Amino acid sequence: MLAVKSKETGRDRDSAGDELHRLLSSFNRKRLSPGLPTPSWRRDIDEMAALLWLEGEFLEAQRQAVRESASAAPVDPAGFTAWFESLKINGPGQGDPLFPWLAEKCSMEEMKWFLTQEVAGEAGFEDLTALTQVKLPTRAKLELARNYWDEMGRGNARGMHGPLLAMLANRLGLEPRDETTVWESLALANTMAGLAANRRYAYHAIGALGVIEMTAPERAAATAAGLKRLGVPVDDRHYFDLHSVLDVKHSLAWNAEAIFPLVSANPNVAYAIAEGALIRLHCGARCFVRYRRELGC
Repeated sequence: MLAVKSKETGRDRDSAGDELHRLLSSFNRKRLSPGLPTPSWRRDIDEMAALLWLEGEFLEAQRQAVRESASAAPVDPAGFTAWFESLKINGPGQGDPLFPWLAEKCSMEEMKWFLTQEVAGEAGFEDLTALTQVKLPTRAKLELARNYWDEMGRGNARGMHGPLLAMLANRLGLEPRDETTVWESLALANTMAGLAANRRYAYHAIGALGVIEMTAPERAAATAAGLKRLGVPVDDRHYFDLHSVLDVKHSLAWNAEAIFPLVSANPNVAYAIAEGALIRLHCGARCFVRYRRELGC
């Protein structure tokens, strides 16, 4: 039986976190969505400036929390890449017991709750990659372009990764909304959007996106196994089946063609990449802890 008593009573009581991340979630939808000029553009800029201050304070607090750990990373290209790859084993949130439980024990109701949180916190990897690649050096830019093309189904609408996840959500009748999403999931999406949308965090975004590719396959495989166990058809669970395999290839290429050459060209970016990776892992770890508390597993 799902441990969440209701969408309301199961929500986190940290009102400050709730308020901040619902505000930033609305802000990110607005700033990243196509629009048209309006007579209120001056007021819009003023409102955006205030929200950018809030976002900046939030992101800087996250940087401060991981700074000591990130400073231990080597700055030579081979050493840094090895350190980065070790996060797959010893990084925050790795090996969390949530995922074996999803694979082997959860009910369909519990799986739907988990997926609703995940869909609500999905920032859109293809869009984040497109934002991050702006003005990067050629080798890294090309790797991000290849990754983006895969995310876009290599030009085939039916193969686009975002719509595959949306299709699963639709087939399962999920209704992701900010007001029914735990703040930790919204914080993850807000973090990724903030790193990718602000050029001062471009190298942080490289680390955050790279660590997603590197650590996602095991979680995707466990989720796919749970969906299969619960009788979800193979076509509907294709998003997770795909990412359990494809992201392994993406991770190897990202580390070799983006991270290694960027650190080779400028060792100073190593700390920013390390901070971004650790920030993303800590965001994920907070989500897993909250999910387990809500689900009682």
